[in-house]
Amino acid sequence: MAHPSIVILTGAGISAESGLGTFRDEGGLWAQHRIEDVATPEGFARNPQLVVDFYNARRAQAATATPNAGHVALARLQAEHRGEVTLVTQNVDDLHEKAGSSDVIHMHGALNSALCATCDHRWPAPLEMSVGAACPACSAAQARPDIVWFGEIPYHMERIERALAEADIFVAIGTSGNVYPAAGFVQMATHVGAKTVEMNLDPGETVALFEDTRPGKASQTVPAWVDEILS
Repeated sequence: MAHPSIVILTGAGISAESGLGTFRDEGGLWAQHRIEDVATPEGFARNPQLVVDFYNARRAQAATATPNAGHVALARLQAEHRGEVTLVTQNVDDLHEKAGSSDVIHMHGALNSALCATCDHRWPAPLEMSVGAACPACSAAQARPDIVWFGEIPYHMERIERALAEADIFVAIGTSGNVYPAAGFVQMATHVGAKTVEMNLDPGETVALFEDTRPGKASQTVPAWVDEILS
C-alpha cells in the first residue's frame, strides 16, 4: 500500500499535554461544573451567563496553550504523506491549526467560533463573549458558543463517514471511546477493512476493537507512528 488513505481522530488526551484539561480531570475547569449545566442546550437556556463565562474561561486558556509534539507530528504527516489524510478532532481548541494542520474537521465545534441560535450564522468569537450578543447577519440577540453540546448532533458527520468508508488506516489518539458517534468510528473503519490503531495514555472503552494499541503519551507515540508511516 504505497499511499494509504488515513483517517485520524483526536480527543482530549492530545490536548491534555498542552495543559488543557479533559472532562475527567480532578480540579480542572470541567470538574467545577456539572456537564448538564455547562454543556447542554438546557443548561444554556437555564443559565446562559454561567455557560458563556465557562467557555470564556476555556477560550482564554486555549489562547495561551501551545501545541505539543503530537500535534506537530500530525501536521507533518498532513504535509508530507502523499495519500489522503483526514484529521478529525473532538477537541474545541485550535492546537492542530497552531501546529500547522489545515482543514481540521472539528466535529464538536470550536471555541474561537460563535453561532447564531436563530439563523445558524457563524463568525469569529471574541475572546470574551457576552450573553445576548447580536448576530452580525440577522441581528438576533442569540449568540452562543459554537460548541456541540450533549444532545446535539456533531458537525460534518457525512464528510467523516465518507472518509471512513475509504480509509486504509484509522487512528484514534487520546480519546476515551465513550462518546458517540465518535466511539463508533473504529467499527466503521474495521467494516471496510482498514487497519486500526489506538494511541492512549490509558486504554479507551473501545480498546478491544483496535488491532494495534500503543499506550503512552501522545507526544511520544504519535511522532513515532508518523515516522513509521513516512519512512
